[in-house]
Amino acid sequence: MSPETLIRAEALKRGFDVCGFARVDRPWPAGGRLAEFVEAGRHGTMDWMETTLERRSHPNVLWPQARTAIVLGMNYGPDRDPREQLTDPTRAAISVYAQGDDYHELIKGRLKELAGWIAAKFSGELKVFVDTAPLMEKPLGQAAGIGWQGKHTNLVSRSFGSWLFLGSILTTLEIAPDAPEGDHCGQCRACLDVCPTNAFVAPYQLDARACISYLTIEHKGPMPAPYRAAMGNRIYGCDDCLAVCPWNKFAEVAAQQRLHARDALRGPALAELLQLDDAGFRALFTKSPVKRIGRDRFLRNALYAVGNSGEAGLIPQAVGLLDDPSPLVRGAAVWALSRLMEPLAWQGLRAAHAPRETDPEVLAEWAATWNAPDRDGPPIPG
Repeated sequence: MSPETLIRAEALKRGFDVCGFARVDRPWPAGGRLAEFVEAGRHGTMDWMETTLERRSHPNVLWPQARTAIVLGMNYGPDRDPREQLTDPTRAAISVYAQGDDYHELIKGRLKELAGWIAAKFSGELKVFVDTAPLMEKPLGQAAGIGWQGKHTNLVSRSFGSWLFLGSILTTLEIAPDAPEGDHCGQCRACLDVCPTNAFVAPYQLDARACISYLTIEHKGPMPAPYRAAMGNRIYGCDDCLAVCPWNKFAEVAAQQRLHARDALRGPALAELLQLDDAGFRALFTKSPVKRIGRDRFLRNALYAVGNSGEAGLIPQAVGLLDDPSPLVRGAAVWALSRLMEPLAWQGLRAAHAPRETDPEVLAEWAATWNAPDRDGPPIPG
């Protein structure tokens, strides 16, 4: 049998759901598109995208000797529509991919095992990559026939919809490539229209600065005011553009034991999350990708959701966080309470707490909410 047939069979045996092959020693347009994205500033505060821009421009810049990319996909299709989490504003919506163990570690282990098998079976050098490395895997996935980059900029598969974790192995081996996958989005714009913050400036073009996934995960400071109300109860990531994709009707539900999904992370109560100290946060999110953002950013997100909940019963807990050691948490608590409290009660709270605040950003939150409560918030740009 051919190398590609043997490698694909071994990949499926080791828990991957799809495997494709692409030549990497040829020109491709992905590097130019990334440069335009960064030049427009749409990467926001993700400075690493700018500093690694040249290395990301082409796989051969990263490794000149590479000839073939082996692109692997692992299905993480949910057993229900993730948007169901949005129906109860007193509970938190956490992105499907983050409801279990960190997929980087899950995939990396299997990639290394597969790479070891390939190295033993065939001559040639290999390097393993997950999306933390400066390698653009979605364009590689399209070149390897696994799927295509949809209008929401994520990979879409005719077999797995928008629910694939990706990993890659670059190798010096010359392996017959698969045919690239074409674009099958057609006239559909469901993913563009569903975005709660209008983050897509055009089909196939995302402005990360307006994306809830970026704002809740990558952005380190207070969230820009126009997007806070629009995030609803989404406190880690956003699945809307993925979940609405019509190609999901062909997707299979992933084996939950394989992804180690936890019921505790499927719609946890905001009231419980507000009680987390650093130790409690670390315990709840052991092995989870959520752990990487830290307790303070996580509580910032949870407090914005509290402000959108309309639940007056959460006021006492939010008031307690006005004295939190983290200015990021205190500022978010100010905004949340300005949305939940009646005007007279709010003004009294402000008079008691604002004078003793010293952090400029938290003082700015008190000043911005002087005329609170504003239930609707400022309009979303765009």
